[in-house]
Amino acid sequence: MMSKKTLEEGILSELELEYQLKVKEQVRSKLSLLELQQKCERERMSSAMLQIQKYAEARREMDRKMDQQYQRKIAEVTDNHLSAVQREHEQRSLVEERRIRDDAALEEAKLKERARQEKAKAEAEARLKAAKRAEEEKVAQEAARRVHEEAAEKEATRVREKAAAEVAEKAARQQKVASKESGIRVLAAENALKAEANGVALYNEVAGKIHIQQKDFDRRGRQIFKFINQIGGTLENVRSKAYALVNIINDPTCPRSLSIFIFAKKVVSVCETPRGSSDRTAFACARVILLVESQIPGVLDFVLAEFHKACIYTVPKHFHPSDVASQNNDYWKLVGYREEDNKMETTDVYLSRMQSYMKLYAAVVQTEIDGIKNPHGLKEGWAWLARFLNVLPANRSTATALYAFLKMAGFAMFRRYRSQFVKILNTIGGIYLPKLKEREGQKVGKLVYELEQYLDGKTYTREPEGWRLEEHQLLSEEVL
Repeated sequence: MMSKKTLEEGILSELELEYQLKVKEQVRSKLSLLELQQKCERERMSSAMLQIQKYAEARREMDRKMDQQYQRKIAEVTDNHLSAVQREHEQRSLVEERRIRDDAALEEAKLKERARQEKAKAEAEARLKAAKRAEEEKVAQEAARRVHEEAAEKEATRVREKAAAEVAEKAARQQKVASKESGIRVLAAENALKAEANGVALYNEVAGKIHIQQKDFDRRGRQIFKFINQIGGTLENVRSKAYALVNIINDPTCPRSLSIFIFAKKVVSVCETPRGSSDRTAFACARVILLVESQIPGVLDFVLAEFHKACIYTVPKHFHPSDVASQNNDYWKLVGYREEDNKMETTDVYLSRMQSYMKLYAAVVQTEIDGIKNPHGLKEGWAWLARFLNVLPANRSTATALYAFLKMAGFAMFRRYRSQFVKILNTIGGIYLPKLKEREGQKVGKLVYELEQYLDGKTYTREPEGWRLEEHQLLSEEVL
């Protein structure tokens, strides 16, 4: 009995051991299967992630290509629009010129009719009053003399204008020939070059007629510059200095054309003084220039000629050398660099001076005074900006000029043209700035940052510092 029980327990023990081994084997199989499944799942996930990355890369590449295509389309549409706007402005100018000519012809016809009626009346009165016949004949002769003098003056004006145009065309041709011979290409719009040549012809005509001693010339220059140097940022100061300058220019002891010539040189030379870099000074000087122009028409023509002489970017114009050999001292002088003690000035000094010239030029363009027409106002500013973007390359020099112009005149142009001006700014941001960024070796980082800040921050929607002149100055700066 004891042996049988022991045998059964042994069998049970073996069965239990066998069952445990079987369970362990099943557990090991299950674990192996789970590990295999986990490994497969991990590989599947890795494959899926790789496919997702490839798909994302393909989408990014497609988006980049579509963005480039969209940018090219925007540039094309913007260029077409700017061309259309320019054509529209030119057509309006032609219509306005035609209207002015028609008005002049009508006025001349009225004058002739009035003269005929006066003559007929004089003849009728002569028949009625024989005693006054001699006096009436004298009046008729005087009227005829005046008509003859007016006709002669008109003919002389026409001849002068024709001569100026011929000089302008000749100068433009000579400049093109010289640029070809020297290997330097002139980048500028044809209309801009003609306007520059006309101004230079007028400027040289007056300069060639200066027949006074140098000491008298210098004395008149000091008189004019004394008041220019005292121009401040208040309306009261601006009005008083403009009044004083008008009196000096009209002084009969010196030919008016010579005084205008000196005024133009001195007011532009402010840009070379420490005060010339101040925005407030530029706005105030521009207002004085326009006030003087309103009393003495033609002054602004000389000022613009002096601008073009001092800074090629006021034209706007750029000299592009064809090779390294062309970049000699003559080229740098042509661009506007100055040489002192047989050493050419640095680019930083040159650009600082060009920036001051552009600030004053832009300040003149945007100046508007109630009751006074600006002959070189925002319309010319629009033309300057269009010519600049259409012709000039993107580099450190042109970027300096562009930023100075936008900083001073951008607010006024935005107020006048609104969405049209914003489209031009979009062109600058979408086309000009990317080209400028490619000029890595020209130290353009600061200029790129300033232009981006101007565009992204919409600086053109806010009045620039010094734009609004104060009515009175509370305390003299000299006392301070």
